[in-house]
Amino acid sequence: MKKLILTGILAVAGLATTMNAQIQKGNWMVGSSLISSRFGLNTDAGYDIAIQPKGAYFIKDNVAVGGYVTLGTSKVSKDSGTQFTYAVGGLGRYYLSPGEKGVDNLLNHGRWFFEGNLGIGGQSTKGGTSTTGLDFGVGPGYSYFITPNIGLEGLVKYAGVTGFGNEGLTSNITFNLGFSIYIPTSKAKQVVNDVK
Repeated sequence: MKKLILTGILAVAGLATTMNAQIQKGNWMVGSSLISSRFGLNTDAGYDIAIQPKGAYFIKDNVAVGGYVTLGTSKVSKDSGTQFTYAVGGLGRYYLSPGEKGVDNLLNHGRWFFEGNLGIGGQSTKGGTSTTGLDFGVGPGYSYFITPNIGLEGLVKYAGVTGFGNEGLTSNITFNLGFSIYIPTSKAKQVVNDVK
C-alpha cells in the first residue's frame, strides 16, 4: 500500500513539473480552435461555425507568438444569405503562472491564458453586406492538459473586422473550443531528423 501511495505522489509531482515544461522558452504550440458562437435549435434557425488552425513559438517562458488562419461560414436563418469569413494574421499568448497576481488555477492540470490576434480578414454575405480589412480579437482562455503535451482549450474572445465594404465594422463575441499540442524543441528536432 505504501508503494502505491508513493507511486501516486510521484506521478502527480511529475505531471506538475511537466505542465510547466511545455510552456517554456523554445517550445512550439500547434493546434486548432473550432469557433462556434451560435447554433439555432428551431427548424429554420441558423448556425455559425469556423475552424482556426494556429501555431506559435515560445519566445520566453509563458509567452508565445505565432500565426493563425480562419475559415468559416454562417447563416442567420433558412431564408438569409450564407456568410463566409476568412482571415490570416499573427497571434500572441500569455500564460498565467500558478498563483500569479493572486489568481490560482481552477484545476491543477491547466493554465489560464490571454490571447490576442491581429491580421487581415473579411466577411461577405451572398447578395448582402461585406467587410474586408483589419481582423482583430482578444480574450481569456483556459487550457486543460489531458496529457503533459496535449491541452483541451476553451476561449472567449471579442473578435471583429474593420475596413472597407458595405459595413465599416463587424464584431461579435465568440466561444471557441479546441486543442493544442505542445512540442518541446528537442522533440521537434528529432522529428525533423527522422524525416530526413
